[in-house]
Amino acid sequence: MTFVTYKKILNRIPGGVFVFDNKLRVKYTNATFRRSFSDGAKPRGTLAQAIACGETGKCGEGASCGYCAFYRAMRAAIEENKEKTETIHTTARRSGHTDKISVRIRILPVDETGKLFLGFTDGTYQSEIEREMLSAQQMQRRLLPAGKSMGGVPYSYMYIPCLGVGGDLPDVYELDGQTYGVLADVSGKGLSAGMLSAFVKAGFDRKQSNLAIALSNLNAKFIELNQDERSYITVAAVRIDEREKKLRYAVAGHNAPILLKNSFGINEIESPAPPISNWITDYQYKENELPFEKGDLLVLLTDGVTECVNAKGEQFGIQRAENVLLQSHGAEDFIGKLKSALTVFSGGKFSDDITAIAFDL
Repeated sequence: MTFVTYKKILNRIPGGVFVFDNKLRVKYTNATFRRSFSDGAKPRGTLAQAIACGETGKCGEGASCGYCAFYRAMRAAIEENKEKTETIHTTARRSGHTDKISVRIRILPVDETGKLFLGFTDGTYQSEIEREMLSAQQMQRRLLPAGKSMGGVPYSYMYIPCLGVGGDLPDVYELDGQTYGVLADVSGKGLSAGMLSAFVKAGFDRKQSNLAIALSNLNAKFIELNQDERSYITVAAVRIDEREKKLRYAVAGHNAPILLKNSFGINEIESPAPPISNWITDYQYKENELPFEKGDLLVLLTDGVTECVNAKGEQFGIQRAENVLLQSHGAEDFIGKLKSALTVFSGGKFSDDITAIAFDL
């Protein structure tokens, strides 16, 4: 049979078929795969183009790559060079519409060289709750900071949810010419955590210049939710005053300290205080301040960074984060190096949301 005949046979198979190499370049997709994941478009070389996810850069480095189940499954098959079978949750495009679907995916190495892989998808089904999950993911992405500078202060951040919807929330905004940064981490994971992170976005008073008052007000609003004692939110908030060269900050139970890199080294800023919860209903948070100089680098971390574990069960820890910071020359450089360090340390497998914000002062 000719290659054209083989293609006709593969296109009649009801399940999706795709072939890719160890560089994640998609070599072939059959008609079923294209109908499900790219509205019929033929592959043009990259995984992003094959599944029409909208990313234009290298696979795994885009803003939405942390959500891509295809990338994670294919990456695992390449690294282990053996058959990989699992059920993944991803998006599919049909007649211009995007739906959340569950797909049974099976990936096999074509030969022992580990250069070419064959994938199959079947058992596709849709449900209302999966479509709601996709809506939650898209909504959460819209809550993330939009730019790379705020109030004249350059910043960079990373946000990698371990599940489709994360419980971390980075936020950067401007008020009266000053730059504010807020990093929240809610208890739990998944959809319920995503709902609590949306509460933080809506409940944190951006018009309140005093961070302690903003946290106290957020705590009062949280108590009105009548959550049980297992629900809580840790928050680190900073206000950067460029004119007075002062950093003002307030913390609510945040596990990882705020890091300030200056000419003397790194200052770990810690401020013991309970998280946003119903544990202490009338607690009043405090705002502190520190001077800074031009060239300093400010970092906010969630405990997903410091408590990231490797195959041996070791934690990444604050010391490794500080070592990365010492080797960094700016906010964007730090975030890039931190992401690489965490990926190498954990093998790309994260059990908690990974979030960090860095500011060039």
